[in-house]
Amino acid sequence: MKLKPIALLALCAAMSSAGAANMSYTGQFTYDNDVQLINFTVGELSTVGLRTWSYAGGVNAAGETIARGGFDPIVALFNSVGQLVGEQDDAGCGKVAADAVTRQCWDINFLIELAPGTYTASIQQYNNYHVSTNLADGFYYQDAQYRNFRNGFVDEMDVKRNGMWALDILNVTPPAAAPVDLPEPGSLGLIGLALAGMTVLRRRSKAA
Repeated sequence: MKLKPIALLALCAAMSSAGAANMSYTGQFTYDNDVQLINFTVGELSTVGLRTWSYAGGVNAAGETIARGGFDPIVALFNSVGQLVGEQDDAGCGKVAADAVTRQCWDINFLIELAPGTYTASIQQYNNYHVSTNLADGFYYQDAQYRNFRNGFVDEMDVKRNGMWALDILNVTPPAAAPVDLPEPGSLGLIGLALAGMTVLRRRSKAA
């Protein structure tokens, strides 16, 4: 899975929180069941926006022109303990542009009032929903056996798409943490072993 974070330096002029900023991210999924997680912080009670651009294309908050043709996205939002606080799978016409080919308005334009704290946004292809309201339970099609669960990047009209995605997170306290890939369950144990090994090496170097 390729990921390109775009540093957005302009302050959010359209929203009221002092010092709040917009963050823009783009990436490309390798498999149709990939999930991207992005952590961010809200410094004070704020109306935060989650906006995708890759289904129909457009100009994101960083001023970058995003090409149309990306997959039909779902965006979900979880709080600091991993509980679901909101999601959207279609904003609808009037809130986002229609795709030039399919004429469907399937990008995300989700506004939600958030208390101060740390949050995690997920982006994934329709209809790879989260299993429960707890992020730790994962997503229905996240395991390797479900790669190609939609026969690639295909929308509900059976129109072939691609793995590109683009997401703005609006009115957040900078800097937002870097996005992290969602590891498959088998990878979590390897990560733990790697961290344990690093700890042992660090202790040995101090002893020396």
